[in-house]
Amino acid sequence: MIKKLEVLKKSTGISPYIWTLLTILPFYFIFHASSAVDVISGIILTILFFLFYRLAYLSKGWTIYLWPSLLIGISTFAIYAYSYVYFSFFLSYFIGNIKKQIPYFVLYFIHLAVTTFAIYYKVIIGDSLLLKQLPFVLIIWFGVILLPLTIHNRKERGQLQEKLEDANKRISNLVKLEERQRIARDLHDTLGQKLSLIGLKSDLARKLVYKDPEQARLELKDIQHTSRTALNEVRKMVSEMRGIKLRDELLLVKKVLEAAEITLISDIASNLKMSSIAENIISMCLKEAVTNVVRHSNATSCYISIIQNKKETIMEIKDNGTSPFKEEDTHNGNGLAGMRERLDFINGTLEICSNEGTILTIVIPHDGKLIEREELL
Repeated sequence: MIKKLEVLKKSTGISPYIWTLLTILPFYFIFHASSAVDVISGIILTILFFLFYRLAYLSKGWTIYLWPSLLIGISTFAIYAYSYVYFSFFLSYFIGNIKKQIPYFVLYFIHLAVTTFAIYYKVIIGDSLLLKQLPFVLIIWFGVILLPLTIHNRKERGQLQEKLEDANKRISNLVKLEERQRIARDLHDTLGQKLSLIGLKSDLARKLVYKDPEQARLELKDIQHTSRTALNEVRKMVSEMRGIKLRDELLLVKKVLEAAEITLISDIASNLKMSSIAENIISMCLKEAVTNVVRHSNATSCYISIIQNKKETIMEIKDNGTSPFKEEDTHNGNGLAGMRERLDFINGTLEICSNEGTILTIVIPHDGKLIEREELL
């Protein structure tokens, strides 16, 4: 039993005892009244006060002004008639819990002004009962000033904390979603190209198996090597999520185009300088662009150009294919949509047009600070 009482005290503190005392206390003042009519009136007003107090907590809309106004009236009358100021404490607590700003400020200032004037009037006329409890009256008056402000600020902090926690949860979910999408793009771009290469070489080996068995054997060996490379890249991607080097990607692109019997014409600037993030993204975009050339263009040649100036890196992939391609197609399919998403991450742009084939142009602005920082590492 003692342990239960200790738990109750720890969980609630002395607050319930204070509220219980303030609920019983008005009757002490009421029974000091000079006539039976005043006593009965005081009891009725006290009952009405707690009834209206309950209704005030349930109020919505315009009634949020009605019930507190009646409570302020009863509290003021209690000060005038019975020198009882402690209803003001109940009102201060209620006003502090009002969420809407306008009702809160309106009722706060009305209650403060009316209570201050009523206490000042009783002090001026020299009411003996109020003067006897003047220290407690002053405490209640300070409570009328500070308690609503304290409770209201605490409520606002609590709401802000809830919003912050909710925002953090949303950010966490968005980060997870973005990470899943990034991994999906990486897997698609990494495996897609190599699987396409394996498919092309398999078709070529099937055609050569009777015409040129030795060449077919070499193609099958290359297929085996490519599949092992793809497996290793997936393992490294999962374990390290490593970046992709542009020079490695160019070598792989060359093999893919050769397997598809598409002539490669390249114009790659020497000593390309870019951040590792930009290099990773431009490599992925090159991989996806060449994969699309092989799959959809019906081209016989592919021109790849990468040049740099002081402000940006420009990559152009052009084929002589006959497959029509439009700008709105960049929003369709995992590959091209992934290219646009990746480029958006580094403020890059992608343009695509058809002019005796398809021309895809990627522009990535330089981030000098990022490059310098990575060079120092």
